[in-house]
Amino acid sequence: MSDWKTFALPAALVLSTSAPCFANVYLTADQAQKLIFPGASGTPWAGKLTEAQKKAIEKASDLRIRKDPQIWQVSGGGWFIVDEVLGKHEYITFAVGLTAGGAVKQIEIMEYRESYGSEVRGDKWRAQFVGKTAKDPLRLDQDVKNISGATLSSRHVTEGVRRACALYDIALK
Repeated sequence: MSDWKTFALPAALVLSTSAPCFANVYLTADQAQKLIFPGASGTPWAGKLTEAQKKAIEKASDLRIRKDPQIWQVSGGGWFIVDEVLGKHEYITFAVGLTAGGAVKQIEIMEYRESYGSEVRGDKWRAQFVGKTAKDPLRLDQDVKNISGATLSSRHVTEGVRRACALYDIALK
């Protein structure tokens, strides 16, 4: 007759094994800035968001500010913002380039930590944001198309871009 320990140890090892963590770093902030604003330099924004501005941005974007985004003013005009949103379980770090007038110039996914849904890195999907401002709805399935199988990532990146546009409108312009 087999000893219970013969079965318990392998079962314990299988049960204690966690799902693999996927963390893909695609771009640093410097690389993303050079992609969005080639030939330009960025100066860290000297300002600091006040509590009143944070509340106004949260209200305008329907998205809480978990931590302050990194903000640079770009030579020649424009803004470069690095922020993050929650995907399904992990954070997605992204960059938004805004023109001097606050329109989205380009977005880049810098770090993606989920095991699936990375289709939000696709050029065609990200191109939907170009030209959008705080005056646009920036809502999934309204003016931004969803990606089947990446719904939460699509929704949350869209919300993050909406928050960046609200940040410009409330604190930067």
